[in-house]
Amino acid sequence: MPIILGAEEIKERDLDAQALRVFLKALEILGGPKKLIELRNLTWVTSLMEAAYAVVLAEEGFKTEDDIAAFLGLTRQTVRNILRADPELVMQKLEGELQEKSPRAHTAGGLAKLAYREIKEGRDALIFFSSVIEEGAQILGVGWPAEVLAHLKGLHFPISGSEVASRLRGLRVQGQDVGEIAQQKELYQHPREVLHVLAEALKGTREA
Repeated sequence: MPIILGAEEIKERDLDAQALRVFLKALEILGGPKKLIELRNLTWVTSLMEAAYAVVLAEEGFKTEDDIAAFLGLTRQTVRNILRADPELVMQKLEGELQEKSPRAHTAGGLAKLAYREIKEGRDALIFFSSVIEEGAQILGVGWPAEVLAHLKGLHFPISGSEVASRLRGLRVQGQDVGEIAQQKELYQHPREVLHVLAEALKGTREA
C-alpha cells in the first residue's frame, strides 16, 4: 500500500533537501571535503549544516528567528548573526578564518547565504554534488548531520538520550549505528548537542 504524504510533510522534506543542497554548495565554495580534512577542521561540518538550515528555513520556510533557534538549538542572536551575514565580506576574510577551529556564526552564515544565492541563480553544480556525496561518504559522512536533524524533528528538548536513540537507531554512518552512540549520553539540551556528540564519536572512529 503506498504511503501518502500530507502537504506539510512534503514541504518539510523539500526543506531538508534544499538545506542539504545549500550545505554541499557551501562545501564546494570552501574547496570540498578534502579541504576540511587538510585543515583538520571537521567542526565546520556541523556549523555549515546549521547555517544552511537557518538560511533555507528563513528564505523558503518563512520561519522566524525564534523558530529557527528552537529547531537548531541555537541562541536567537546566533541565528540573527547567520541570517545577517554579508557573503561578500565573508569571502574576503575566508582564507584566514579557515585556520580557526570553528567558524563564527557570521562566517558560516555568509557561506550558506552565498551558496543559497548561487543555487537560486542556477549555478547549481550537480556533477559536483554527486561527486562530493561520494567523496564525503568516504571521508566524513558529509550528509549525516542533515539526516540526523530530520530524524529529530518533533522532539522537544531537553530530552533523554534513550529517546534520541530511539529516533536515530538504524541510521548508520561509517558503519556505526548513531542511535547506539546517542544513547551513551543521559540528557541532551538541544539538537546541536546531539550533532556534537555524534561528530566527536565519528571523529574518533576515523582517527583509530
